[in-house]
Amino acid sequence: MVTLAELNSGKIPDWCPGCGDFGILNALKRAMMDTGLPHEKFYLVAGIGCSGKTPQWLNTYSIHTLHGRALPVATGAKLANTDLNVIVTGGDGDGYGIGAGHFLHAMRRNIDLTYVVFNNLVYGLTTGQTSPTSEKGFATKSTPFGVIEVPVNPLALAIASGATYVARGYAGDIVHLSKLIADGITHRGFALIDVLQPCVTFNHKNTYEWYQKTVYKLPETYNPADKMAAFQKSMEWGDSGIPIGVFYKESRPTYADELPQLSTPLVKQPIDNVDIDRLMQKMI
Repeated sequence: MVTLAELNSGKIPDWCPGCGDFGILNALKRAMMDTGLPHEKFYLVAGIGCSGKTPQWLNTYSIHTLHGRALPVATGAKLANTDLNVIVTGGDGDGYGIGAGHFLHAMRRNIDLTYVVFNNLVYGLTTGQTSPTSEKGFATKSTPFGVIEVPVNPLALAIASGATYVARGYAGDIVHLSKLIADGITHRGFALIDVLQPCVTFNHKNTYEWYQKTVYKLPETYNPADKMAAFQKSMEWGDSGIPIGVFYKESRPTYADELPQLSTPLVKQPIDNVDIDRLMQKMI
């Protein structure tokens, strides 16, 4: 199994002091250790934003991709080497904004990925503009009179689009969050872990104090196999309470499971008998 020493990159994160990203990073490290998987089996793909710096603070195989394009890069990595446990980290703007199309289709295909979204309800890296998850009426640099659109509901979108593991965690509860991430890593299929995380610099509404009063864990009696119940729970938001935990989970063949040619990872298949001359002649 991977150890904390192996995961330590030796670099000090430069996120704002008190940022929720620190909690997510610690939960991610703990989750990777709790899976019992070896160090070399992890591959981290990051998008753009504060969360995009995650590969710098984790000593793993990794790549920092373009804005909104983390999921297609991760899809290619997973299909090329199905033995890898591919983890994607991105923000609400990266994943639910410019990358929303990739988000939907990766879930529809049930690509075997774990997607951890750092959801602070604001654009943090670019100094505090409206994001797709900003609450209606929220005032930012780009919407000084308040957001007029309703926010994206990532959990409802994920359930409707075919994700087979849909969860929400909170950066202020590292133990609970690490369990959600670990279960997402070991789950076969697309796993979304949407993480509520305070942005202490640019979001002064959704603070640690606010989350502490509003988040609550789904009860043990809750059944994550009930899709309609999951939809209903995903709609809960606001001062009256925000549920965290596993909202929906099902077992379904992954995209790679449907491709018999991937029964052996592509990277392990011989290529000395492959002749692409005829194909090239058709294309030229």
